[in-house]
Amino acid sequence: MMDIQVTLTTTPKQKPAQDKLKFGHNFTDHMFLMNYEAGKGWHNPRIVPYGPIPMDPSSSCFHYAQEIFEGMKAYRTADGKIQFFRPEENFKRLNSSCERLVIPKLDEALLLEGLKKLVEIDKDWVPDAPASLYIRPFVIANQEVLGVHPSVNYLYCVILSPSGAYYASGLAPVKIYVETRYVRASKGGMGACKTGGNYAASLIAQEEAERQGYSQVLWLDGVERKYVEEVGAMNVFFKIGDEIVTPELDGSILPGITRKSVIQLLKSWNMNVTERKLSVEELETAAKNGTLKEAFGTGTAAVISPIGELKVGDTVTVINNNEIGELSQKLYNTLTDIQWSRIPDPFGWITPCC
Repeated sequence: MMDIQVTLTTTPKQKPAQDKLKFGHNFTDHMFLMNYEAGKGWHNPRIVPYGPIPMDPSSSCFHYAQEIFEGMKAYRTADGKIQFFRPEENFKRLNSSCERLVIPKLDEALLLEGLKKLVEIDKDWVPDAPASLYIRPFVIANQEVLGVHPSVNYLYCVILSPSGAYYASGLAPVKIYVETRYVRASKGGMGACKTGGNYAASLIAQEEAERQGYSQVLWLDGVERKYVEEVGAMNVFFKIGDEIVTPELDGSILPGITRKSVIQLLKSWNMNVTERKLSVEELETAAKNGTLKEAFGTGTAAVISPIGELKVGDTVTVINNNEIGELSQKLYNTLTDIQWSRIPDPFGWITPCC
């Protein structure tokens, strides 16, 4: 494995007060960088002071969007230890995204070693619960040439951002706008990848949702426009009767780490969880006959995000009286308790850092 060179900052920043933390606004003193060149491969892994990255205006990522990213967190436990939640799954998904966007794969063991070293150096930036340290690894194509083809040069980077609790006033249901006009992704596209183009495609619908007073967009399939896919930056689950349904991974849905963890938890509780197609019509019918009991999103940022209202066209459906469901609350409590080691981790999900 390659040695990781370290250059420490000589001008450390002032750390923000924990009660003032927002998501993605503050960044630590250091970042991890590594370069790729055709014929040389990935090389020169290093930790350097956080700062601007020199980029030529012709760099491929600016023109053809050849880039991918990930999102994960580090947690400070009550006894001061710092740990990660399933980081190997994030690096596995990062390489899956690389494969789809024709980016050379990275050594996942080296990525984890580099992450541990970076977080250890900036460990004083990791806030106490319920805040956490958000981690953003990404790869950008930086060949200095115009032309539609895979780059021959890349940069891998990791930046760290101390972030406050996603729900400043506590866990609360969100209102969801079901998008019927625009499409986020379809089979054969990049929906299963964590790449910026997917999020850029979602902005116009997100803007319309916010205009109507809704905080997130529920996307439908790109062919028939009738099957539920995912919510904004989250996967989605519905409790219909005694069945907990989440859309199946068919190539257009991001395979979320929190989604995977929720499914494992539900199965460990002997609950009836199903991955299958789920139409908006089925949801509306379940709401009318009283069998739609709960709905919630899952993702790194929010962990569990209860859904209290759905709007499809002119039809508004209120779920569970716009209150947090018992299952949503149990999942949130269990996952966050494991992440901060308030309860034992029976699944081996926690990776110690320092």
